Amino acid sequence: MMPDADAAASAKRADPFAPLTSDMLDVGDGHELYVESVGRADGIPAIYLHGGPGSGCQPDHRRLFDPDRFCAVLFDQRGCGRSRPKGSRDRNTTAHLIADMEKIREKFGFKRWMVVGGSWGATLALAYAEAHPDRVSGIALRATFLGTRAEVETAFTSRLSQFYPALYEDFLSVLPPDERAHPVDAYWRRILDADPAVHGPAARAWHDTERVLSEHKAAKTRLDLASLNVWRTLPATPFMEAHYFVHDSFMTENQLLRDAGKLAGIPGIIVQGRYDLLCPPETSERLAKVWPGSEIRIVEEAGHSLYDAGVRDAVMKSIADLASKAARKRSASSS
Repeated sequence: MMPDADAAASAKRADPFAPLTSDMLDVGDGHELYVESVGRADGIPAIYLHGGPGSGCQPDHRRLFDPDRFCAVLFDQRGCGRSRPKGSRDRNTTAHLIADMEKIREKFGFKRWMVVGGSWGATLALAYAEAHPDRVSGIALRATFLGTRAEVETAFTSRLSQFYPALYEDFLSVLPPDERAHPVDAYWRRILDADPAVHGPAARAWHDTERVLSEHKAAKTRLDLASLNVWRTLPATPFMEAHYFVHDSFMTENQLLRDAGKLAGIPGIIVQGRYDLLCPPETSERLAKVWPGSEIRIVEEAGHSLYDAGVRDAVMKSIADLASKAARKRSASSS
C-alpha cells in the first residue's frame, strides 16, 4: 500500500485521517446529508457506503483508505447518523440514495470513483454501479447482501434456529403466539408501528439478535427479555431496516443478480467471512459467477463484522489492490 505520489502534504498534517472537508449537503426532498472527505485532495477518488440500512459512518471507517493515496468520501445516508432530519424515512429509497451519490460525486468533481461498502453498503454499492457503471473504477465489497427478503428471513429464522436455538426461542417469545408463524414480517410490522409500547421491545429484540448473528464470537447469545420493556434510547437501525426490507429494498426481484452483467469490465474484490451468518459465502459465490472480473477473498475464522479477526485488514488490502490495478490499467492505456 505504497503511495502513488509524494506524500509530503499529508505528512505535515497532525492527523492524516482528520477530515479534509465536512459539510451538510442539501439533496432535496427535505434531506440534508452529512458528507466528509479524507486523505489528499488530489488522491484516488473513492466513496464509502455504511451498512444498516440505518447506521452511519464512523471515524474508523476513514482508516480503511490510505491517506497518502486516496481522496475518500464518507457520508451518512438519508435519515442516518448526522444527516437531517434524523431517522426520516420519507422519500428514502434505494433510488434516492443512488441519486444522492451522484450529487456527491458531482460536488467533488469526480469523473469516476471506487465504490466501497459492506453488508447493506454492498447492496447499495452494487445498485449504484449497475445504475452508473461508467462512473465506477472499481468495487470493494464486504459481506455480500443482495437486499432480498429471502436473505433476511433465512438469517432470522432457519439459520438463527440452527446456530442459536435458545436465542431463536427468545426471539419468538417477544411476539404474541399468533404472530410467530411468520416472525420476520411480524417484527417489521411492530417496529414500524407508531406506538412506543409496540415498536420499542421489537426494535430492541431485533437489534440485539442481529448483533449476535453479526459476530463470530458473540459476547452474549441470549436476549435480556426483562430489559426489552425498560425505557432507554432505541437503536436506530431496526427502523430503517424494517422500512427498507418490507419494501424489498425498493428493488425488483433478484435485481442485483439479474443486472450484474452491467458490472462487466469493472474490477471487484469481495471480502467474505467464512462463518458469516447474515451474509453467507453462498451469496458472494452467486454474485461472482455473474460478475466477470470479480474475485472472492475468504477470511477464515471470521463472521459478518468488519472487526472480526482479519476482516478489516482484508478490506484495506482489497481497496489498495484495486487502486493499484486501476493505476496499472491507466499506465498501460497511456503507453
